[in-house]
Amino acid sequence: MRTRRGACYSPASCQDGRRKRRRIAGGGGEGSAAAAAAVAGGAEGPANDMFEELPDDLVVSILADVAASARSPGDLAGAMLTCKRFRELGQSKVVLARASPRCLAVRAKAWSDAAHRFLQRCADAGNLDACYLLGMIRFYCLGSRGSGAALMAAAAVGGHREALYSLAVIQFNGSGGSKDDRDLRAGAALCARAASLGHVDALRELGHCLQDGYGVRRSVLDGRRLLIQANARELAAAVAASASLLRAATGKPAAAASRRHSCLLSDFGCHAAAPKAGAEAHAANRFLVDWFASRPLAGSAAAAAAAPTPGSAAEDEAAGLRLCSHALCGRPETRRHEFRRCSVCGVVNYCSRACQALHWKTAHKAECTPMDRWLDNAAAGAANPNAAAMAAPAP
Repeated sequence: MRTRRGACYSPASCQDGRRKRRRIAGGGGEGSAAAAAAVAGGAEGPANDMFEELPDDLVVSILADVAASARSPGDLAGAMLTCKRFRELGQSKVVLARASPRCLAVRAKAWSDAAHRFLQRCADAGNLDACYLLGMIRFYCLGSRGSGAALMAAAAVGGHREALYSLAVIQFNGSGGSKDDRDLRAGAALCARAASLGHVDALRELGHCLQDGYGVRRSVLDGRRLLIQANARELAAAVAASASLLRAATGKPAAAASRRHSCLLSDFGCHAAAPKAGAEAHAANRFLVDWFASRPLAGSAAAAAAAPTPGSAAEDEAAGLRLCSHALCGRPETRRHEFRRCSVCGVVNYCSRACQALHWKTAHKAECTPMDRWLDNAAAGAANPNAAAMAAPAP
């Protein structure tokens, strides 16, 4: 190995350097004070010499470990801002390829060209999480369907289960194209691959496909079996989250924590503590939710102010687009009436059967009451009988 200056690196020189540092640190007296003054004054002392003598591959290995264990994008950025050398070595492919999902979790509010370039460099280095995250952002947020789908496909080829499931949703809905572009068999195959890698939503989606014969040969028993497996995995995750919450809530009675339960386990007749809101959502889904919260789709008041020219192709493409009603999904429609509506109330819509099942058990089951509309219409008719008589059909 060679150092930054081109000299050969040997273990003996490293041991000599450690002895020098121990003498400097434990010598005391005037010599130690003089060395500290030399370093503070900018002189090139033994400590600076040892830092410069560290080989580049050792520094890259340390930065790669920092990137792999980073809990936020700021962890790696803070290490790279230490000095010019760290900033240069931190951009190597070895470091970027090992960046953890939390290190890549860019927020929508902090999105910029620099963040885009950072994710692109990580994707070029072969980081599958960066390929998936940047692919989702390009496909749904930036409108670059081709490059976004290509990045997600690259992550799927590497065995990224989130990318496999997202491509399955795109195939089921024909996202980015017309209704005729839907490929149900390809979507079911991608779901099966993601489910084999442990993706719970893909397992649930595949179970519904088998029950309904959607893209696969219908088998109610096999579909029900997969749905039970998905609920069992969800039960295990919820129990683990419940135990962590009880451990974290020190000084509070267990009954207070047990009152927070999840309806996702209603099929088993039991309740467990639910994780915090948004804790189980992927960074890509959180980005989509935050992105479209500040940039509403067409149909809202904010979008109407910046509406495209009437009669243009952009207006036809963007008019009436909706978001998936599952709060942790964030996927938008790419064309009108792409998502399925609730067959009972017709108010909510979903990008997949998995999102529909999750939202039904957590929220929509208590909200899907078409009787409320009938009562409202009856009350309006009682208040204005003339209008009700005009709206009544002729015998």
